[in-house]
Amino acid sequence: MTGAGRLGAWPTGAGMVVFRLWAPDISQVELVLGGAALPMLRQADGLHWIRTAAAQGDRYRFRLPDGSEVPDPASRWQPEGIEGPSAVLTEDAYAWQTRDWGGVAWPDMVIYEVHVEAAGGFAALTAQLPMLAATGITAIELMPVAQFPGSRNWGYDGVFPYAPAQAYGGPEALKRFVDAAHAAGLAVLLDVVYNHFGPQGNHLAQYAKDFFHSGRSTPWGEAIDFEKPHVQRFFIDNALMWLQEYRFDGLRLDAVHAIDDDRFLQQLSDAIRTEVPHAHLVLENERNQARWLRGAYQAQWNDDFHNALHVLLTGEHEGYYAAYAGRAEALLARCLAEGFAWQGEPDLHGEARGEPSGDLPPSRFVVFAQNHDQVGNRAFGERLSQLLDPPALRMATALTVLTPMVPLLFMGEPWQATSPFLFFTDYQAPLDEAVREGRRREFAGFSAFADAASRARIPDPNDPATLQASYVPPPGAGFAAQDSLAWLRDLLALRRRCLQPGLEQARSLGATVLGTGAVQAGWQLPAGQWWIAINAGPAEVPHSLPDGESLLELPTVPLLQAGGGLQLRWLPA
Repeated sequence: MTGAGRLGAWPTGAGMVVFRLWAPDISQVELVLGGAALPMLRQADGLHWIRTAAAQGDRYRFRLPDGSEVPDPASRWQPEGIEGPSAVLTEDAYAWQTRDWGGVAWPDMVIYEVHVEAAGGFAALTAQLPMLAATGITAIELMPVAQFPGSRNWGYDGVFPYAPAQAYGGPEALKRFVDAAHAAGLAVLLDVVYNHFGPQGNHLAQYAKDFFHSGRSTPWGEAIDFEKPHVQRFFIDNALMWLQEYRFDGLRLDAVHAIDDDRFLQQLSDAIRTEVPHAHLVLENERNQARWLRGAYQAQWNDDFHNALHVLLTGEHEGYYAAYAGRAEALLARCLAEGFAWQGEPDLHGEARGEPSGDLPPSRFVVFAQNHDQVGNRAFGERLSQLLDPPALRMATALTVLTPMVPLLFMGEPWQATSPFLFFTDYQAPLDEAVREGRRREFAGFSAFADAASRARIPDPNDPATLQASYVPPPGAGFAAQDSLAWLRDLLALRRRCLQPGLEQARSLGATVLGTGAVQAGWQLPAGQWWIAINAGPAEVPHSLPDGESLLELPTVPLLQAGGGLQLRWLPA
């Protein structure tokens, strides 16, 4: 028996479990299990391990030389929260019901992003699965579920990457949900955060300072040092755990521009492609590095598409919208034709951003009119349903789901929910006040929040009412919600008919600015040509699409009407 293997507590059969902790800064660690303190063996590389008898649910901690006891950073179950003991989890504790799940191919993806608690919890979300599937959605993307401080959080401040949050029901509840989604014909993707740990509950610096990079930082905390083999192993094994033990169909990696280590990103992809070749891997990457989309990763969230479309629709021009103001039409056209709007040009700070992406198929990009960031990072969490007139809102939805890119819809968007999605946390003092005031300072540069009184109106993230206000009820029986669902269902039926069969072979035929607020674009697919034109501007613009089967017109007139006009053409080969 050696200490090689996954960090954390993993069963080895016959009632035995091996516990491993990388603690290079200290000479001795004891495993505190069932009231006994068991000395662990130390290897030269700082890995401490022991193999001993343990059962499902047994609590344990690691005791350091100074007498302090810490939970396992690779804990797979934290039933008593971030400062409680870790618990042993056996791999066979859940009996899977869906045994013949074949997955969803990437060209067939229509993604629905959701926050578990804002949806009412796993039970409420499970009840919505048949409705979502009937609408044409094919995948659920969960915002991060790893254990976080307190009982409410967006999930990006997790401190136990291996442990499903107890506030959501812990490991079994998560497995039960994935099982139910597969039974409903839906894939499940998971948002994972490998760029930092949350600010509360992380004890790694007490015994493994080298886990962090002393010369770097991220906007959210200390930068992680991915040059260390045990750090690499920590996150690679984590990704494999979600895909293998919890049967997720893919992962979305949060903010990889803050990882700042190309070797690790390649290592991670290589390991997953070897062990779970069918897994879908998606990036969030502000650097627009097209290189990752040529094999290592499936796709990237395309913020450029969202930002250009949002400016086109709303006229907003502050914050990160400033770079799109005055040229939203041209930048949206470039997104439709080439993927990224920024492909190496200087950003607002004069720094080159992006790489050429015009050679990539459109399916390498995930597009959206709304998501958790773009709604939740507004001071009052307004959705487009609160910012736009109905024609413009429908046009935005249609453009999102009727391009040969992969569409993502935010929770409640299929029925145009109006509840806000706010930033919420559950921190202890004094961090709660620091987060509240930090949140308000973020908006000091916006004209609407130039004075302290206006910023004081921004909801307190730590107030339980902030989460309560963000709750998204399921669609009611009223006309507005059902009409929106029917509209989306029709759009996704068009997508299945014409786009999905040849999505991976789609190639741009170019995109054109038609006028203020108006853009058109076309694509060649194996079965024909697909053209779409939109007009969010103040005036009608001439119709310029090629003749073909008119699949959709808003409204049915020869000109693109102002403020929400849309036309779609299909030219069979």
